[in-house]
Amino acid sequence: METRRRARVQTSEALRAGLVLAVTGGYLDAYTYLCRGHVFANAETGNMVLLGINLVTGQWSAAVKYIPPIFAFCAGVLVAEWMRGRGKARPERGRLHWRQRVLLLELAVLLAAALAPLGGGWDMAVNVGVSFVCALQVESFRRVHGQAYATTMCTGNLRSGTELLYRCLREKDPALLRHCLRYYAVILAFIAGAAASALLAAPLGRWSVLVACGGLVLVLGMLFWEEVETR
Repeated sequence: METRRRARVQTSEALRAGLVLAVTGGYLDAYTYLCRGHVFANAETGNMVLLGINLVTGQWSAAVKYIPPIFAFCAGVLVAEWMRGRGKARPERGRLHWRQRVLLLELAVLLAAALAPLGGGWDMAVNVGVSFVCALQVESFRRVHGQAYATTMCTGNLRSGTELLYRCLREKDPALLRHCLRYYAVILAFIAGAAASALLAAPLGRWSVLVACGGLVLVLGMLFWEEVETR
């Protein structure tokens, strides 16, 4: 029964897609922090904390740079929901799935980010773009095997995975252990993405963001392949 249930999991909720997206999420967060002025494009909580610290200490110019990414993240959520609604309202055969269009939009923004020079106002523009991309991603890919998760941040995944670990130890349910391990796998993938970004930031500079594009292309290919298999 479990095997048949797994076989019906759509690609957007498959663990393999979640792991690739988590690697991409960790990579982008490290990229903006290391290459674009120490701003967290994914973790808006971190930006809010740094915003508050800089406001209290009177460092107004430093505080300003944390505001646009927060609003860009909100904009990304709104656009993702608009694309979701539009895709479900017009499900004509032969059209791209709305998640495929989201990935193409993410790729376009990141390709533009790679062309932006390092420093100055360009960093602000790139941080806004990457925050927008991360919001698109986290809003569009929200489940792995039916469980809610995030690919651009880890706090929620850590909480959910640890809760499932407790329930597994208490109830001795192998299914709970599988769900728990999926959360921890996504967290490790996120860390691996951040580590890869740290290794590539110095030698590749602004072009290192293109590595994240490779992950998005891979997931896009997975979604296309699912369409081919189901025809």
